Amino acid sequence: MLTLILLVYFVSFLDKPEKTAPQLSPRAVEQRAKWHIQTDGMDYPVCGMYKDSLLRMGVKIYHQSRWFNGVTCEMDEKTASKVAGLKFVTNVEMTRDNTVPGNAPKKRIRELEMSESATNKTQEQLATYNLMPLHKAGYEGQGILMAICDGGFYDAQTLSCFRQKDLELGHFDFTDDADDFYGPTGAHGTYCLSTISGILDSSYYGAATKAQYYLMRSEEDATESPKEMDNLVAALEKADSLGVNIFSVSLGYAMFDNDAWSLKKSELDGQTTRVSRAATIAARKGMLVCVAAGNDGNNDWKKISVPADADSVLTVGAVGVDSLIGSFSSWGPSADGRVKPDVCAVGVKTTLIKTDGTISQGNGTSFATPLLAGLAACLWSALPDENAMQIRDRIIRSADRYINPDSYRYGYGIPDAWKAYTMIPTGTENIEFGIQRTDSRKILRHGQLIILREGQMYDVLGRKIE
Repeated sequence: MLTLILLVYFVSFLDKPEKTAPQLSPRAVEQRAKWHIQTDGMDYPVCGMYKDSLLRMGVKIYHQSRWFNGVTCEMDEKTASKVAGLKFVTNVEMTRDNTVPGNAPKKRIRELEMSESATNKTQEQLATYNLMPLHKAGYEGQGILMAICDGGFYDAQTLSCFRQKDLELGHFDFTDDADDFYGPTGAHGTYCLSTISGILDSSYYGAATKAQYYLMRSEEDATESPKEMDNLVAALEKADSLGVNIFSVSLGYAMFDNDAWSLKKSELDGQTTRVSRAATIAARKGMLVCVAAGNDGNNDWKKISVPADADSVLTVGAVGVDSLIGSFSSWGPSADGRVKPDVCAVGVKTTLIKTDGTISQGNGTSFATPLLAGLAACLWSALPDENAMQIRDRIIRSADRYINPDSYRYGYGIPDAWKAYTMIPTGTENIEFGIQRTDSRKILRHGQLIILREGQMYDVLGRKIE
């Protein structure tokens, strides 16, 4: 008896003849209105009649993409040939070849040289980009909605370090793995989450412990295939529909189990892969997307991966608390010459929390990225009337190499959170700008920018002026 091998494909559709209303949450609608972002054809769902036709042919649909008007699905080659002949189908692209065995060493991004124990260095970690003055001013991510997208969140729902249980609003699994979302498939996402939201009494404090968040899993455990990039596209689209402000993803793709699908360095242009284009679309829909640069600086590939090549995102490299670049941190620039990484955060001996509740350290741009996303959440919490691109601009302009960027390793360098908060927006001539708060405003005194808050004066470094 012939056994049919089921493969995974992305099927692209011709059009969207059904003008069904965009499936956006009330928060997403509110965010779009606030930033004057218009609904367009990308917001309409995939045609239900087209999906039904595939289902009647025995096709299993994993998820759909309204941005790219298609579905990720599973079928055998014979059925795929029939699907390709349908009038409403424009392309059928295999994205996972189940005949090629998985090769775990090809997994990108992860650089998990974990220490068994670590002294508390979270203050030193956050001080590297001067975040603590924002914390002291009361801005810790409140009002900001984040999505942390990764490969596994083992025990994240039970760890006491995530003590503010109301901050997690839900979770979504875009993989076809059958494991429980919080099961032992992996803990990489839990480590990343701890850098944002973890609290352990006086010994550990995350970067944005008052931001709410969704957890999303797009990375599959056993294989490395282009399907995972489409899983990440689905996660980005879901985050958009939920009104997420900041999307932090510590994943990246370049080499696959099937070598024929591996990327060329010339394709790191932000335009070649769907996932990189999706990251750019997400940015244009109002999200600030933070992406790990990758951990290939020491190997033959050396370069960033995708979607770190995307335009309008913040691609994050790894430095230590000494501000020196990690040797493993992937190199830029993008294939079309854009500065990559954009900025850097602590990814060398990053202090984090393990699944047993102990403080440890790990290496990777994976950990630098959520730290940077946490900075962004605090900054946006302080400046809620600004949009994602304005927050991104502040972060880049505050970085220590902004005037003379290094397009290979550091990018624009290490941001300064307080400087990002206090600087005058690009193009403004009014010193009292931005959010209309009663508790804080900015003035010039003898040519120096002074922050007035609750009757107290501060300089741009967050120091009190007597």
